[in-house]
Amino acid sequence: MQLLTSEQESQLLTNGKKQAAVRGTADEIDFEPVVKLFNPYGPGTWLLTELDPEQPDIAFGLADLGYPELGSISMSELKEWRHPLLGQGIERDLYWSPQRTLSAYADEARKAGYIAA
Repeated sequence: MQLLTSEQESQLLTNGKKQAAVRGTADEIDFEPVVKLFNPYGPGTWLLTELDPEQPDIAFGLADLGYPELGSISMSELKEWRHPLLGQGIERDLYWSPQRTLSAYADEARKAGYIAA
């Protein structure tokens, strides 16, 4: 499965360009996530809001590999990961749509101990 549609990739890059212009200031943008990725065989959920316009392999979002945290994510690592026995990879949630901003998901995840999306 393709992790990102062309529309999602375009939106992530657009968000990354907007954020780059205000990063480190009081005007940083709290985007709604564009896409939810998950490991169907174990821990691993990612809510992505942007791609770095200078290094589009680097995404930003909320990741949960046993503990939720905000940070950078390597898209190539997500694309390359395969379950050691089943050979399946990370998938995109085809039926998910955002209900709040990334910081709201992060706050909720810190309280719950996992991403509930």
